[in-house]
Amino acid sequence: MRKKFLKNLGLLLFLNLLVKPFWILGIDRQVQNLVGPEEYGLYFTIFNFSFLFYIFLDLGITNFNNRNIAQNNQLLNKHLPGISMLKLFLGFFYGILIFLIGFLIGYRGEQLYLLAWVGFNQFILSLILYIRSNLSGLLLFKTDSFISILDRLLMIFICGFLLWFNFFEGMFTIYWFVYAQTAAYLLTLLIALIALLRKSGSLKFNWNYPFFILIIKKSLPFALLVLLMSFYNRIDPVLIERLLPESIGENQSGVYAQAYRLLDAGQNFAYLFAILLLPLFSKMIKYNESTEKLVKLSFSIIISGVLIIAITSQFYADDLMNLMYYPFAGETQDQFDTRIIQSALIFRLLMFSFVAIASNYIFGTLLTANNNLKQLNIIAFCGLVVNLTLNFILIPQYMAVGSAWASAVTQVMTAIAQLFIVQREFNFKLNVRLITNLITLTITLFVFGFISNNYLDIRWELSSMIMIVFGICSAMMLKLIHIREFIEIINHDIN
Repeated sequence: MRKKFLKNLGLLLFLNLLVKPFWILGIDRQVQNLVGPEEYGLYFTIFNFSFLFYIFLDLGITNFNNRNIAQNNQLLNKHLPGISMLKLFLGFFYGILIFLIGFLIGYRGEQLYLLAWVGFNQFILSLILYIRSNLSGLLLFKTDSFISILDRLLMIFICGFLLWFNFFEGMFTIYWFVYAQTAAYLLTLLIALIALLRKSGSLKFNWNYPFFILIIKKSLPFALLVLLMSFYNRIDPVLIERLLPESIGENQSGVYAQAYRLLDAGQNFAYLFAILLLPLFSKMIKYNESTEKLVKLSFSIIISGVLIIAITSQFYADDLMNLMYYPFAGETQDQFDTRIIQSALIFRLLMFSFVAIASNYIFGTLLTANNNLKQLNIIAFCGLVVNLTLNFILIPQYMAVGSAWASAVTQVMTAIAQLFIVQREFNFKLNVRLITNLITLTITLFVFGFISNNYLDIRWELSSMIMIVFGICSAMMLKLIHIREFIEIINHDIN
């Protein structure tokens, strides 16, 4: 299992490193620079609002299906027609729900129009993710890996054409960005469906009410977990926009989006671990195989990598924000400087929380595979209460920065709680060496960062790259990234 994990992790990372940095830095960032923080802030708020209710598109079916197909491949042909029909019905319900709630909280005109398109895109994305859950459940990781980057690859071509060739001979608006997403998602859905049908045969929609009820009952614990996690992970921009005066709220939401962009990129890479680990953990648990070595291997890789990026970000946040963004039309230099300072502070806080988020991807996935959904739901509910409480207290006074503090506290709290549950459920041995090496890496990086940032007279781009390379070398020396173990696993079929 570790051999399969490492080989497919390598493929996933390679493909995503090819595509997603270019998407985030070359397309998504450029769109925000062109349309300005207020217009992008409105889109960012609408997107996160639609994501809050994403679970009603899915009801936990995707996570349940991934685990179920991984343990019982023969159920694919039996479940695919019925679940596909159920997903279409959920899409209709989701559309009505977000429109109704959006109207009740004050969305009108332009906001509702944008919500309609973003909601439709979420529906198409949910279908893609459901298809991918079948592919990864069948352990077809290579196919799933290519599908995982296809939508972004298509978006790069479509938006690149619109941005760089000025196709419409006018100002680029956020609407063209959303329309491009729709086209990319539809093409990706078509290709993903063809890939799945090659394994399952023809797809016939089947209205089977008893089957729907059975699947929903089995998926509800997953649904509740995703709903709670969606709220405390995605509600920050919505609260910023709603709790502050209109123009200030949209602007601050845009400022938050600037800082969040790189965290979102990092989360995408951390999420790749969860995609691979859930079916592997599920299969190992079913056959009573020990997961301890795979947990240690994946945790060591992801946490050491995240620590290097997160600590480097603490020293170079201002430089990164200045590099990525520039004044938009009508913005004074003082306004731009204030926006960059705020974004840099938010970025530092969010990258601090990234360590906890990465931990949650490992331990949360293990607990999901082990069906510890009750405990996960309790943790997620407590996280939501803490997040909402802190946001309502901090946003009116500290605006987007206050929301970043709320997010950091919530993520750390949930990570500690998940670690406690994993230890209680699996009784893993306390790995003193691993903990000591991670602490050593952390201290070493902070010392190196302080010295390079204050005493080395070189450009920050070079200094930051040196720090990252130094961090990787340090992690290898501490055997957090163990090259010899990598080679052994690739060369030998270890189960």
